[in-house]
Amino acid sequence: MIWWGGELPELELLTRLGTKALPERLGIEFVDCGPNWIKARMPVDERTHQPFGRLHGGASVALAETIGSMAASWCIDRDKHVAVGMEINANHIRPAYSGWVYATARPEALGRTTHVWSIRIEDEAGKLVCISRFTVAVIAQDRK
Repeated sequence: MIWWGGELPELELLTRLGTKALPERLGIEFVDCGPNWIKARMPVDERTHQPFGRLHGGASVALAETIGSMAASWCIDRDKHVAVGMEINANHIRPAYSGWVYATARPEALGRTTHVWSIRIEDEAGKLVCISRFTVAVIAQDRK
């Protein structure tokens, strides 16, 4: 199990941490997790559309960075360290117009000072919408 202390993250707490911030504004909710993955969802609606009615690529990246950051922060001792994004990339594969998209984050590498996460974003039919790679720095609390 990758989670700090050997306990699965509290999904409701992760969702609440986004209150009054970008995750809440985009409607991001954490919905499931397992021993080495975590899943969140985001609505595809007027909050996340680009002007032509498709899911905005920036909204997909915001979802990927949100889930990657939260996942990374649950793999470290949060009393001593904080996980912050260093770099993210995304390949937008197919459009989504409505409903929900689901992001699943899995670690590629969990080092002492750097994590690398892969995030797959799929539509409700399980079709790949976006794939992202996210690099995280793990820094001491007093440097945040």
